[in-house]
Amino acid sequence: MSLLIASDLDRTLIYSAAAMTLGEPVPDPRCVEVLDGREISFISPVALAGLAALSQRVAFVPTTTRTAAQFQRIDLPGVRHDMAITTNGGRLLLSGQPCPDWDREVADRLAGSASYDEAAVALAGVLDQPWVLKIRDAERLFVYTVLERSGCDPDWFEELEAVATGLGWTLSVQGRKAYVVPAALTKEAALAEVVRRCGATQVVAAGDSLLDRGLLECADVAIRPAHGELHDAGWCPPGLLVTARAGGGAAEEIVAHFVGFDQDRAD
Repeated sequence: MSLLIASDLDRTLIYSAAAMTLGEPVPDPRCVEVLDGREISFISPVALAGLAALSQRVAFVPTTTRTAAQFQRIDLPGVRHDMAITTNGGRLLLSGQPCPDWDREVADRLAGSASYDEAAVALAGVLDQPWVLKIRDAERLFVYTVLERSGCDPDWFEELEAVATGLGWTLSVQGRKAYVVPAALTKEAALAEVVRRCGATQVVAAGDSLLDRGLLECADVAIRPAHGELHDAGWCPPGLLVTARAGGGAAEEIVAHFVGFDQDRAD
């Protein structure tokens, strides 16, 4: 049996300093991302050690909503990955390089929904709010914002979701960020391509957000932390594994599950 591990990164395996403290404190978290001289993302050293050892034996595929450039800022020492899914499935990286075949497939998939330019125009009014601190494009595939959550009008997310739905796009809110993404742009579509290329016969996946739901649903085994968008929604289908801990400690449990499934396969 050929095992593949596909995992979301932010708030699943790696965490901001604030998100690390969603649960019990993690001793000596390891910095894995520096931006403008600031340490901004961390991982439990226990989770990192387990993942590094596991990735030498099993195909590990980071599966993230980050753009390719944002993903490449992350340094997970000792962790091997020959393929990575970035930009919410919009990019497939092979040995760190974009896959042109997948780029063309994504363009075909997105042809039936509003284009990025059309979405930017439609979203401009609803995003013009004092609590929207930044508006960013993700390789012109989707839009995300950085919010001041304490100042948000409670009804604003419904308005934003209505505009997104009208475009054939979806809304995901994760901490201080809101993502507006074409419904056809998914992690699970990219994962299916990875499985086709590597011939995996079993997939174990982990994630915490609405944008991870399809990824988890198509996996043979799905794991989510006891925090995040799916947790807040009470999403708990049969067979789903949920960590006991929240925050950075959840990553230790998630990696322990990964290791356990690898050991079961070996036995």
